[in-house]
Amino acid sequence: MTHELVASQRNRGRVIAWGLWDWGSAAFNAVIVTFIFSVYLVEGVGDDLPGPFRAATWLGLSSAAGAVLIAVLAPVLGRRADAGGARKKTLFWLTFAVVLITASLFFVESDWHFLWLGLVLLAAGSVIFELTQVPYFAMLRQVSTPDDVGRVSGFGWAMGYFGGIVLLLICYFGFVAGDGDTRGFLGVPTDNGLNIRLIAPLAAGWFLLFAIPLFLKVPELPATATPDAPKVGIADSYRGVWNDITQMWREDRSILKFLIASAFFRDGLAGVFAYGAVLAVSVYSIDKDDVILFGVAANVISAVGALLAGRWDDSIGPRSVIVFSLVSMIVCGTVLLFVEGPRMFWIFGLGLCLFVGPAQSASRTYLTRITTPGREGQNFGLYAMTGRAVSFMAPLMFALTIWAGNLILGTDTDRWGIAGIMVVLAVGLLLLLRVPREVEDRARAIVG
Repeated sequence: MTHELVASQRNRGRVIAWGLWDWGSAAFNAVIVTFIFSVYLVEGVGDDLPGPFRAATWLGLSSAAGAVLIAVLAPVLGRRADAGGARKKTLFWLTFAVVLITASLFFVESDWHFLWLGLVLLAAGSVIFELTQVPYFAMLRQVSTPDDVGRVSGFGWAMGYFGGIVLLLICYFGFVAGDGDTRGFLGVPTDNGLNIRLIAPLAAGWFLLFAIPLFLKVPELPATATPDAPKVGIADSYRGVWNDITQMWREDRSILKFLIASAFFRDGLAGVFAYGAVLAVSVYSIDKDDVILFGVAANVISAVGALLAGRWDDSIGPRSVIVFSLVSMIVCGTVLLFVEGPRMFWIFGLGLCLFVGPAQSASRTYLTRITTPGREGQNFGLYAMTGRAVSFMAPLMFALTIWAGNLILGTDTDRWGIAGIMVVLAVGLLLLLRVPREVEDRARAIVG
C-alpha cells in the first residue's frame, strides 16, 4: 500500500532529484577514493614513509577496517530507518557527514606525518559513504513504478558515472594537468600538495550542491512502526537483524541466496575498476598520462550501458540483464588474458566496462523487485553487509592468480590477475543461477 501511494505520486522532477544525488556522490566515489586523493595519499603524502610498510599497505589495511564497520552497521541502519520513517533524514545526516569529511581532507599536507590523518578521514568517509547507499537505494521504490524501476535505476547509475566524468575533467584540467610549480589552467601552486588539497573542498561543495534537490523533492516514507511502539535500542536492532536472517533462511532462502550471489559478482565488478588502471600500464603498455583518458571513456561507456539496460530490465527482468552482463564480461576478460598492446586493451577493456553499469543497476532493481514494500532499508542493509563480508575476494584472487600464474608458467607479469577477477565473477554467476526463477514471478506479484 505504501509503495502504491508513493509511486502513484511520482513525477519526473523527483526522479531527476534522486538521480542528481548520484551525480553529486561521484565527487567522493570517483574523485576522492578512486582516481585522485587516494593516489595523492600513497604517492605524495606517504611517499617517504619510514618503517617496514608502504603507504599503500596502510591504505589497504584502513580500507579493510572500514569494510568491517560497514558490514556491522549497515543492516541495523537500514532496519531502523524503515521502522522510524527516517530514510530521508538518515540520508541527509550521512550525506552531510561525508561532505564535512571530504572538505577536511584539505588539511592533509604532503608530508608523511599527515598520512594518518588522511587515512582516518578517508576510511571514515568511505564507511559513511557506503552507509548512505542503504537509504538511498531503498528510496528507489519511492521514485519509480513497477513499470519503470529498471529505467530509473539505470538513470541513477548513469548520472553517477557522468557526474564523475565531469568533475574528473574539471579537476584534471583545472588542478592537475601540466608540469612545473603550478598546475592546470587555474595555475594552482603545487607547494605542499595545494593543487590536490584544493580538490577536496571542491568535491565537498559539488556533492552538497547536487544532493540538495533530493531532500527538497522526494517525500519521506511513513514509519512502519506504530506511533505508540516502544523505542528500539541498538542491541534490540541487532537481535532483529539476526531474526530477519534466520527467518529468511527458514521461509525465504531465495532472497538470501541472491544476497550471497550478488556479494560475489559485485566484488568482481569492483575489481574491474580497482585494478584496470594498474593492468593498463603494467601489462598493455598504456602511457600513464592516458590512463585518466581511459578512465573517462570507461565511465562514459558504463553509463551508456546502464541507460540502455534499464529498458531491457523493465521488459524481461533484471536477472537476465545480470546473467548476460556477467557472461559477456567473462568472455571479454578471457580474451584480455591472451592479447597484447594498448589497442586490444581499449577494445576489450571498454567491453568489460560496457557491462559493469547494467550489472550494478540490475542488481539494485532485482532486490527492489523481490522486497516486500516497507522493508527496503532492511534488505539493502543486508545487501551492503553481505557485499562487505566478501569484499576481500577480488583483491585476494587478483594477488593469488598473479603469484600462481607466474610460478607455474615462469613469467613475471600482472596479466594473470585478470583471471582472478573473472573467477570471482564466475562464482557470482553460478550462485545467481541457483536462485529460483520463481522469485521474479513473485516479484511481479509484489510490485504489480
